[in-house]
Amino acid sequence: MIRTILLCLVAAGPASADMIVAAQTIRAKTIIEPEHLSTAPGDAAGAIEDADALLGQEARVTLYAGRPIRSGDVGPPAIIERNEIVTMNFSSAGITISTEARALDRAGVGDRIRAMNLTSRNTVFGTVTEDGSIFVDGVMK
Repeated sequence: MIRTILLCLVAAGPASADMIVAAQTIRAKTIIEPEHLSTAPGDAAGAIEDADALLGQEARVTLYAGRPIRSGDVGPPAIIERNEIVTMNFSSAGITISTEARALDRAGVGDRIRAMNLTSRNTVFGTVTEDGSIFVDGVMK
């Protein structure tokens, strides 16, 4: 009985899935569109298997033709550019503080970003919100 089960497993072979690969070289900061993607047989650790999840995302690094696309290679399109002046919000115990800050990184909605408070010159971390401001979560020093 066990021998029959093992024979069935060996005969079935390993399950293979298609992985999403770049159809051409895609430069960083490019918004991914259907013509940028292709599929290839195989499985690579961390490779994205759903093309729909990639559409409309921005390449964070250069993606080379035929290579798998991993989740860290793409992200939401940037709405804040490096050195851009943005509104920074901090809220604690019912008090909200808003001030201007200089973005020290390029980022999209939901990304963590460093920003320099223009008044105090302190650097803080925050999360980019949909309106293009930065919400500082934690204690400002």
